Amino acid sequence: MKYLNGTPQATYDVVVLGSGAGALTAAATAARAGKSVVVLEKASLLGGTSAISGGMLWIAANHYARQRGSGEGGFSDTAEAAAQYVRAVSRGRGREELLDAAVSYGDSMLRYAEDELGVRFLFLDNFPDYRQDLPGAVDGGRTIEPQLADIDELLGDLGQHVRSDGRAPFTMQEYEDWGAFTRFPWDELDARAKAGLVAKGRALIAMLLAAAVREGVHVAVEARGERLLHHGRRAHDGGRVTGVVLATGEEIAAGEAVVIGTGGFEWDHALADSMLASRLHTMCSPPTNEGDGLRMAQRLGAQTRGTREAWWAPMSITGDTRDGRPIGTLLRFERQGPGSIMVNRHGRRFANESQNYNDLARCLQSWDSPNNATLNTPAHVVFDQAYLERYGLLAHRAGEPTPDYLVEGATLTELAAKISVPAANLVATVERFNEFAVKGEDPDFHRGETAYDRYWGDAGNAWPNPSLGPLERGPFYALEVVNGAFGTNGGIATDGRARVLDVDGAAIPGLFAVGNATESAYAAGYPGAGATLGPLMTMGYLAGRTIAGQSAEYEPAADDAVPSVRGNLADAGLAGAELEGAVR
Repeated sequence: MKYLNGTPQATYDVVVLGSGAGALTAAATAARAGKSVVVLEKASLLGGTSAISGGMLWIAANHYARQRGSGEGGFSDTAEAAAQYVRAVSRGRGREELLDAAVSYGDSMLRYAEDELGVRFLFLDNFPDYRQDLPGAVDGGRTIEPQLADIDELLGDLGQHVRSDGRAPFTMQEYEDWGAFTRFPWDELDARAKAGLVAKGRALIAMLLAAAVREGVHVAVEARGERLLHHGRRAHDGGRVTGVVLATGEEIAAGEAVVIGTGGFEWDHALADSMLASRLHTMCSPPTNEGDGLRMAQRLGAQTRGTREAWWAPMSITGDTRDGRPIGTLLRFERQGPGSIMVNRHGRRFANESQNYNDLARCLQSWDSPNNATLNTPAHVVFDQAYLERYGLLAHRAGEPTPDYLVEGATLTELAAKISVPAANLVATVERFNEFAVKGEDPDFHRGETAYDRYWGDAGNAWPNPSLGPLERGPFYALEVVNGAFGTNGGIATDGRARVLDVDGAAIPGLFAVGNATESAYAAGYPGAGATLGPLMTMGYLAGRTIAGQSAEYEPAADDAVPSVRGNLADAGLAGAELEGAVR
């Protein structure tokens, strides 16, 4: 174990396992209430899955939307509408107690993070909910993202211990403006990175970590928790969790609470295979997500729920690694941009390629029972030379040698032979798609008909629909797609204040859990961008407030003006030798 700050103690009021957004929110909230807190991170780097995420938060009826009002260009979101939508998107499988906590206190968490912890956000007013066809969905106003942050100014030498996914520092609003990586101002982004600016999940973790350290939280890495210390046999015997035993055998006592925030179990392949509803072929999370927290809680009789689910996503294997282990690469614009389609093992389209990643990945899980075989996989994204010249594909650009992860064919027939699909089917599929794409239509799968589909298209597309374009000019290319995930999202069952429940439904005294180690507040649903971080940070906030004996409601001292998205981005641009407007 290696402490990064502070003088190690044998006993703290609160011991937090993990250093993702939920864990750090719990730690900073409890510390701000006067508790002594230590954060123990298993890996050598801080931030967990949160640090490599998009950093967005899905927060219903948030104060940004309220301050815009319900007039022209305003918002009229309510917690009731959001709850109706989440019930629909989760197919009614979630627990009302968790749903109510996430929806009711999300904005309290957001205001607390801003006012008390100094986290700065941008309001993405036009980012649509993922399922526009379901009741309660809105076409913008529920997604927030972190501002660009100056990690050197915030954390000094501690910043080098925050995990990075290697992406350039840009915001989602900027991505929307630029549209495709071939249009990015890479020189400006390089200058930002050299100046210490970070974005997305890394910015969020940097701000939360800075707040935690500022409040006196001690932080240690290479500190793997192995089991929980517990006094007494059961909760009704007056027993409670009293600390943690590390893998090294060292014990750290917790005077008031232990918070498990250790991430999911996706990297324990045997556990994932035995619990998840579908085979997980790859993931992009840190390899340290091996279900440690889940097992620690189970040893005390904790209830588990929702373990069949994950944050599913279509991914490709492109040679990327994390901590020396192969990981998957999320496919987004690559399948949503005009001029690309997805085909299954039969050479036919099988879904709306522009739909959200969670629902699309479920199509990769389908099983052909009569033939005892997968229905759609192996699946491939297929595109032509014109697409490659306009947008590139991941890091690959037209004119460069074709990478190993791409299959190239001079014609569709040649490509079909190389990816082992019936050539006649692939040719017919592309011809039918092209016939309607030039009209801006997709009668087969309705691609491009929702605000979400169009958001991820290309507004400058030459064809009528930003999501649709023909595949006409060879050579043609194919990229294999597999069922992947950001992480699992089921596990330890908690109540609406993040207290861990035993198998009889009673809270285990002194034990809290947050993040992907727990049952998701949205069950099998993925309502919108930030539906991972939004509820898990809310539960982290509720854990900290509950430990401190504080109300779940947060009442800010003043209703400060909401910063302008465009103004924030302008401030974050290059200005002489400095990058102004970044969080410091």
